[in-house]
Amino acid sequence: MSLNDTPSGERVHIGFFGRRNVGKSSLVNAVTGQNLSVVSEVRGTTTDPVSKAMELLPLGAVVITDTAGYDDTGQLGEKRIEKTKQILNKTDIAVLVIDSAEGVTAVDNELKEIFRQKKIPYIVAYNKADLKEMPCSENEISVSAKEKRNIFELKEKIAKLARSTETEKHLIADLLKPDDIVVLVTPIDESAPKGRMILPQQQAIRDILEADSVAVVTKEYQLAKTLQSLSEPPKMVVTDSQAFAMVSKIVPESIPLTSFSILMARYKGFLETAVKGAVAINDLRDGDTVLISEGCTHHRQCGDIGSVKLPDLLKRFTGKELNIDLTSGHEFPENLSPYALLIHCGGCMLNGREVAYRRKIAEEQEKPFTNYGTAIALMNGILKRSLGIFPDLIKCV
Repeated sequence: MSLNDTPSGERVHIGFFGRRNVGKSSLVNAVTGQNLSVVSEVRGTTTDPVSKAMELLPLGAVVITDTAGYDDTGQLGEKRIEKTKQILNKTDIAVLVIDSAEGVTAVDNELKEIFRQKKIPYIVAYNKADLKEMPCSENEISVSAKEKRNIFELKEKIAKLARSTETEKHLIADLLKPDDIVVLVTPIDESAPKGRMILPQQQAIRDILEADSVAVVTKEYQLAKTLQSLSEPPKMVVTDSQAFAMVSKIVPESIPLTSFSILMARYKGFLETAVKGAVAINDLRDGDTVLISEGCTHHRQCGDIGSVKLPDLLKRFTGKELNIDLTSGHEFPENLSPYALLIHCGGCMLNGREVAYRRKIAEEQEKPFTNYGTAIALMNGILKRSLGIFPDLIKCV
């Protein structure tokens, strides 16, 4: 996979924040080497956030976002600030752009406090150094977007800060030894993306190969024959959540079985939360509303898992009259009071910070939070079995 193919959820998200007319857009253009944002002397030229997935040397695959001025005014200004707040929820590294000539303002200090509260590492870039140089500390730098001064040094600071916050994560490689065989069950139906595999399947294959293990990919209807053809039982079988019920009947109890969705929940850091949240399905009552939320946006088709299959399974399993709300992409309500349960997708297209933010909202409002695969495993009666490779979590069921 090339850097240009790196999915958004695996990129470092860098956001540029600050007041209007401090040169955020000019600095973004200077850093990216592209005319990503419209530049004007008119205050408030940047309205909605502008994002670009790209390769930023020396860091690598990133998403850079230019935001509207945090001091915007009026009814439209308030909406623009709300958009900026949404960007903050998925920002890995923040760059606070301050006008050197005007100095630090109350708005700048407010943004610093938000970064601290949200635990977002940040750098202060004093722009317009061609007009006035500012004394700088370790996380500060004096730059000039106009003269392209210290732009390389700013990128170096961003890269250094990003590397200092990196943690090594694996989808499945840390569960394997060299030469282990893993069978991946990947259904191909009308909702599968044409000509490609979904992201968790791609990541699993890559992770298995990096562990010097062997990936065997098959469809659910060929699984029995695939298992028979192997000279020895596989280390484990990983299935798409939609095929859980069928696959669990085919795979012997002696072979560990789990799902891409359960592995992705662990990778994103919320598997224990997902397991505890799935158990709350047993407590749903008539009239309860369940929020089903997807991190990506796609055209919903007949048989779509989020809008059709999962709601149908919920109603059959509980026997209750339930209301279902759907959200997708970056839409996610901050007020969760209407909901008895939240069921999220695997979050493969969201970065870890945004998934953590959504989980945090649910925890603060004491709302059960789970994901597709964990919920489906529970409703098929195989959740304990699918957690067999994580024995510490079985007690949560």
